[in-house]
Amino acid sequence: MAIPNLTYAVIEENTRPQSLERGQDYFHTGAVFSVTQRKQTIFSQVEGNEIDPYHLTITFDDHGITHTTCTCAYNFEGWCKHIVATLLFCLNQPEEIQERPSLNELLDQLNLVQTQNLIQALVENDPTLIEEIDFQVSRLLSSTPSPTESKSSKAQPKRTTVDSAPLKRRVEQILYDTAVAWENGWDDNDVELRLCQLIDEARTFAERGDGNNALTILQGIIEGCFENWDVVSDYGLEPEDIDIDFDRACTEAILSGDFTEEEVLLWQETIEMWQEEWGSFAMALEALRQGWDYPPLLKVLSEETPEQRPWQGEPPQWAEDLSRVRLRILERQERYEEYLRLAQAEGQIKDYLIMLARLGRVEQVMTLAPTVIDSFVEAKALAETLWEKQYQSQALTIAQLGLELCFDPQDNNFLVRDSGFAIWTSKLAETIGDSEAALDARIIAFKMEPSFSDYERLEALAHNWSELKTELLQSLRETDSWRAEHAKVNIFLKEGLIEDAIAIVSDLSSYHTQLIFKVMDQVLESHSQWVIDDAKARAESIIERSHAKLYELAVQWLKRVHAAYLAMNQESEWLRYREELVKAHGRKRKLMGLMENRRL
Repeated sequence: MAIPNLTYAVIEENTRPQSLERGQDYFHTGAVFSVTQRKQTIFSQVEGNEIDPYHLTITFDDHGITHTTCTCAYNFEGWCKHIVATLLFCLNQPEEIQERPSLNELLDQLNLVQTQNLIQALVENDPTLIEEIDFQVSRLLSSTPSPTESKSSKAQPKRTTVDSAPLKRRVEQILYDTAVAWENGWDDNDVELRLCQLIDEARTFAERGDGNNALTILQGIIEGCFENWDVVSDYGLEPEDIDIDFDRACTEAILSGDFTEEEVLLWQETIEMWQEEWGSFAMALEALRQGWDYPPLLKVLSEETPEQRPWQGEPPQWAEDLSRVRLRILERQERYEEYLRLAQAEGQIKDYLIMLARLGRVEQVMTLAPTVIDSFVEAKALAETLWEKQYQSQALTIAQLGLELCFDPQDNNFLVRDSGFAIWTSKLAETIGDSEAALDARIIAFKMEPSFSDYERLEALAHNWSELKTELLQSLRETDSWRAEHAKVNIFLKEGLIEDAIAIVSDLSSYHTQLIFKVMDQVLESHSQWVIDDAKARAESIIERSHAKLYELAVQWLKRVHAAYLAMNQESEWLRYREELVKAHGRKRKLMGLMENRRL
């Protein structure tokens, strides 16, 4: 089964040029292997610079790719080269993808005893799994209601049943695994990711109103960290190097639960100890002190029009963070009027307007929004909410406001480049029949992030294409977008601006191989000498450095040198050049063999 809507254009649009070119090299050199599909998930391995291969997961639905992960350290915009290589494999060699059963299909074949035996065998193979199983069993048992427990939504949450000890041991194992990886020279630093996955377990309990168990899970994670952090600190990793807000996580757990006075005192003592050992937990301690009965807060939540913030004296620096936690909980508990009052009192304009939109109070939204929204982020979030609630014309109005906020007329430049949102706005305008708004938004999208598909769409939308084309080409030449090379080349070739296309690719490194090939193949007849000079230089750079792994690429360059000589009716010049290559590099058997196979 192919990934729906997967095309080379999709890969190109989601990848930086360097990653795209490197991914193509990885694919062509056979670095992708062990590609399997289980339902709507692709698994693969890609050989790279490390001893062990990189492991990839690509999930998709009926519309296309929904999520990608890779174990490499790439953290820039777009897909990494390993994901590109795997997607090219899926695109070009779908028949070689092995289809395998999903986890559910595998487990459905087993009875209880066989399942238990399987788990025991897995633990024997990897003893560290017992910690995960220990915690998950504790978690499952804590979420299973007893026969006498009320099923009412107002039932009191169960008290602590989760054991923090397995969590501490899991954290210890995470830090130890990382240290071992670094000791062996591997670039493996997924501490933050793995700890966040544990914190998500605490969030699950908090969302059920079980603050005690949520805090107990966090206790295991936090104490596991400060008791074992020296394992990774020896390699230079400090707590502040990971982007995890333990204080916020504890605050949400505290405000989600129902604690007795004794439990409040016990947790206060524990959290104060964490603060001495690990860092500030000021917000969590204040949340424990205030709860939901803090007089200034109660006053705000009960007033129709709050006149001040819910604080006695000057609010602390983290007051906004605390209010966001409270808003999240109020929304979860469907206390919408209190949500609106707190958001208004704390000046959380985006949250206030979005909640109004969700409640269907669109007239209020459209009256307030133009006067209070002053950032693209706020406008985008509100427009998307209005669209979700089927208020399409209102969504378009706010989206257009957001696009206006992207541009700084004084600097004549974009403050924010979100071409995806501009395209979304254009499609929304088309849906409701506003062709002028659709065209304007698509022009903005193109100027933010030029693409060939947007250029073609603009040609279809524009009434005066000749005039608009001149404007777009000028914008294209001036843009400094990191993905502009592909758009520039494709558009220049479409418009017959060959010299412009050649000027672009002449300055590109061989990481942009496919793009350079595209131009060379199109101008073989008209600019043969340029093809010869450029392709020769690129091929010789590889050959002279004896990069055997790249000889296949060198031969691709030589293939174009040959074709250009033939286009000039100078085959004798090619034969003379080939003879020089053989004389200088004839002992490079792999290169000679590849040239022979390509009949060069």
